Amino acid sequence: MTALARPTHGRMIGGVCAALARRFGTSATTMRVIFLLSCLLPGPQFLLYIALWILLPSEDKAHATSW
Repeated sequence: MTALARPTHGRMIGGVCAALARRFGTSATTMRVIFLLSCLLPGPQFLLYIALWILLPSEDKAHATSW
């Protein structure tokens, strides 16, 4: 598994689904479909997406700060 960072290429809005897809070894499209389907259920999915968008570093910043 790779580090959790939003990629600079291949992202749609914030790159959260693409980052989660890389982390868990699935395609970004699959992760986006899972997210959209989860929005049909009650819960804070949009808030979680926004929080991950803010908290996850961008891939270029993650590489710059790593040793």
